[in-house]
Amino acid sequence: MNISFLEKDLAHMENLRLRRSLKRVDSPQGREIVLNGQRVLNFSSNDYLGLANDARIKHAALEAIQRYGLGAGASRLICGNMTPHEKLEAELAIFKNTESALVFSSGYMANTGIISALMGRDDIVLSDKLNHASIIDGIILSRAQLQRYPHVDMQALEEILKNRKGYKHKLIVTDTVFSMDGDKAPLKEIVDLARRYEAMVMVDEAHAMGVLGAQGGGRVEELGLQGQVDIQMGTLSKAVGCCGAYMCGTQILREYLINKSREFIYTTAMPPALAQAACVALQIIRQDNQLRRQLKDNADYLHKKLKTMGFDTMNSTTPIIPLLVKDPGRAVAFSQHLLKQGIFVQAIRPPTVPVNTARLRLTVTAAHTRRDLDQLLQALRTI
Repeated sequence: MNISFLEKDLAHMENLRLRRSLKRVDSPQGREIVLNGQRVLNFSSNDYLGLANDARIKHAALEAIQRYGLGAGASRLICGNMTPHEKLEAELAIFKNTESALVFSSGYMANTGIISALMGRDDIVLSDKLNHASIIDGIILSRAQLQRYPHVDMQALEEILKNRKGYKHKLIVTDTVFSMDGDKAPLKEIVDLARRYEAMVMVDEAHAMGVLGAQGGGRVEELGLQGQVDIQMGTLSKAVGCCGAYMCGTQILREYLINKSREFIYTTAMPPALAQAACVALQIIRQDNQLRRQLKDNADYLHKKLKTMGFDTMNSTTPIIPLLVKDPGRAVAFSQHLLKQGIFVQAIRPPTVPVNTARLRLTVTAAHTRRDLDQLLQALRTI
């Protein structure tokens, strides 16, 4: 097999400063991690509430391992549907105020599995231009018409809805918090347009769950739109601190996906210990508002200080704070200088973000102290 083209492609990526590599973490996730042997302050994690290493959640997982073992052994439609999976789905339905829920093994599988099961060749999906890659791939797998609208541009979305007729079903899908920009979707306007033009609405709450809303229910809860969004998807790997993903919606939708979603049908169920741990994490999120308040205080503090220092944080209003650098090489160099000062902030480059928008993706958590934030700000200032 001639693989020289692979070497050439990698060399080309290297020349453009777009080649990526893995970094080894030899510690639990937290405000500090050991990265490639160096202890650093971690400002790159999606562990927004600091639950990934929480003792209560680890205890729940260990108890479940003792009772149920480690692996699920099969897909859920064979013999892998275990008690913790059903408990987690019941907890999620309460948490998101929906009739039912269905758990998937990962966020990527949930998005591709939901969209490709629901939509087909005679349908159209309208997708925000900055939606996660898994949403785009789900639309492609569905073979539905993909129509991307400019980021959070409701006028453009309405024009598309007006002019795209003759499709059997219409679906508007959007992230509620955009993972690289940190801004929020105008969800009320999207729901209004969907109602007016007879479209379904699907949201990806991956970066909103646990972060937004009075009880951490996400953007849907924050705006009081429970019952008005057809499909709520999200992950259990960010603020929840575990792994896996979910769909929350009607009982009929759950039953349909069990029978039609290839990503659900043809994969081994998530380990029962992770499902049990996620149940405990959800209970903590609902009951402990202090974690969310601390997260918001930390994010507000950084937003204010960074703007005063002159950084372009784009339109972020969340714990995801992009520092726009534009040039990929400069973004990588900036990240490397921070690492030398004991601070890890990942450089994000195309194709993850559009050309000429390379950035540092800074994320803050409830676990960070004010001293941590000031140390970061001082390093940014000197660099």
